[in-house]
Amino acid sequence: MTSPTQTRALYNGACPVCDKEMCHYADYVSDHALPVAFDDLNKVDLAQWGVTEDEATRLLHVQHGGALFIGFEAFLVLWDQMPRYRILARLGRLPMIYQVCAWGYANVVARTIYLRHKRRQRRKSGNA
Repeated sequence: MTSPTQTRALYNGACPVCDKEMCHYADYVSDHALPVAFDDLNKVDLAQWGVTEDEATRLLHVQHGGALFIGFEAFLVLWDQMPRYRILARLGRLPMIYQVCAWGYANVVARTIYLRHKRRQRRKSGNA
């Protein structure tokens, strides 16, 4: 797990969308020497995260302050750690905006990304 001052994000580096977004955040974090780390689920022991590969590919997971955050809440925690993105975290926590964004992320964005991931896996294994 993480220390109270460190944040870790678990993402799918094999997903072009996830990889691009997390690499963007990682560059920002690096440029500002922020205590945030990014773990590609394809390169770490998921048992340390307490999640399966399928769970990890479905939604963003973030460890912060000894707790695990999943889905849109994980984005809010991650954005809170980066000054440029704190305004997004604040806006995302507003009533109605939170409900719409959390639902939209889980049921539209993440679901679409997950289904594309599964399709890439089938193609790779020859079962398209």
